[in-house]
Amino acid sequence: MRSHIPPPGRSLLLGPGVTPRLEAGIALLVLVPLAALAGLWVAPGQPILALVAAGLALSGGAGFLVALAQHYPHRRLGLCNLVTLTRLTGVAVLAALVTAPEVLRGDDAAAWAGLAIAGAVLALDGVDGWAARRARLESRFGARFDMEVDAALALALALLAWQSDKVGIWVLALGAMRPAFALAALRWRWLARPLPEGLLRKGVCVVQIGALTALLAPVVTPPLAPWLAAGALAMLLASFARDTLWLWRRGAQ
Repeated sequence: MRSHIPPPGRSLLLGPGVTPRLEAGIALLVLVPLAALAGLWVAPGQPILALVAAGLALSGGAGFLVALAQHYPHRRLGLCNLVTLTRLTGVAVLAALVTAPEVLRGDDAAAWAGLAIAGAVLALDGVDGWAARRARLESRFGARFDMEVDAALALALALLAWQSDKVGIWVLALGAMRPAFALAALRWRWLARPLPEGLLRKGVCVVQIGALTALLAPVVTPPLAPWLAAGALAMLLASFARDTLWLWRRGAQ
C-alpha cells in the first residue's frame, strides 16, 4: 500500500529534507505557548484561561497533524498552511474566553485585546489563500482547513457576542449556520456536493465574521449591536439559501 505521506521537500523555515508534518509539529512548539501568552495578555489574573487556550491550540494542532499525514498532497507545508495554523491558534484563545465570559464583560481592556486577536485572525484570512496560489500549493486539504478555521472562529465569536448581553441568543445562528449545514449534508448527500468558487460567498463570510468581531468592541452597544448582527445574519441566510438552491437543483438531476 502506498503511503499518503509525501516525500520531504524544501521547508520554508528549516531547509530541504523536512516533511510537512515535521514542520507543522515544530511550528506548534511555538504556537501553543503563544496561545498561552495571548491568554495571559487578555486576562492576566486568570492563568487557567491561558492553560485552556494552550490546550485548545494543542488539540486543534494534533487534529491538523493527523489530517495532514492522510490528505495533504504536496511535499512542502508552505507559508499558506503556517498562516492558517496561526489563525487556528488565535481561534483557540477566543474559544478559551468562552469559558470565562466575565473577563470580557467586566474589563474593557480585555475586550479590546480580544478584539485585536479576532481582528488579526480575520485579517490573516486573505493571506493564506494568496500564499497558496503564489507558491502553487493549492489543495482541497488547505481550502477545507481554512474553511473549518473560519467556521470555528464564527462560532466562538457568536458565543462571545451572546455572552456579552449585547444581543439575544439568536446571534448564535451566525456561528451555527456552517456546522448545521455540515450536519444536514450527512442526511441529504446532495448538500455535500462541491460549490463553485464565488466572490459573493466569500464577501458574506467576511461581513459575518467582521460583524461578530465588531461586537467585541466595548463601544458597540445596543441598539447598534442587534442591528449589526441582524444585518449580517440576513446576508448569511440569503447566501446559504442561494447555495442550497443551487445544490438542490443539481442534486435532483
